[in-house]
Amino acid sequence: QLAGLAVIAFGLWLRFGGPMAEFATDKKSPELFFMGLYVLVGAGAIMSAVGFFGCCGAARESQCLIGTFFACLLVIFAGEVTAGVFAFIGKKVAIQEAQKIYEDAYEDYMKNPVGKANSTIYRYHVALQCCGKGSVEQPTGLPCPENIQLPKASNCLAEIQNVIDTQLRLVGIVGIAIASITIFGMIFSMVLCCTIRNMREMI
Repeated sequence: QLAGLAVIAFGLWLRFGGPMAEFATDKKSPELFFMGLYVLVGAGAIMSAVGFFGCCGAARESQCLIGTFFACLLVIFAGEVTAGVFAFIGKKVAIQEAQKIYEDAYEDYMKNPVGKANSTIYRYHVALQCCGKGSVEQPTGLPCPENIQLPKASNCLAEIQNVIDTQLRLVGIVGIAIASITIFGMIFSMVLCCTIRNMREMI
């Protein structure tokens, strides 16, 4: 249950607290990236619920509840493996989607560098700590965060790739940790179930 709550908190932080959260505030958003986060939060919620079956089964020495706990863990494990493969395959598409959203905001600013376009591009720059696309046609007076190190941080497209790579790496580490806990949970649940059955046969 604690692991499930930790996963939920981690997924919600990436969704609402990380730099990529800004890309969900507009009409467009990198669907593949956020879909992976929703899967992560869902897996955490299921883990917390499944933990209840495990606790009740162990306390009541119920083979039925422990068997349900094992089956649910098996489904969660299969889902984690599927999500991991999906994230690995879809990483390039997620990066391209996020970069396209920034480029659209950049083009809007180029056409009309005032009002909402200015606010949108500045919000992305603050979240990613970058400014512009690092290209020759980059306009002067582009809204950049204070104390930003130019030209090192002038390419937001590269920064988007770095951010998504880093966050997906974190998701992968958390996924491996959850998978390890799930495997141990399945092993211990089967051992406990067999022990309860043997004790009842002896009685």
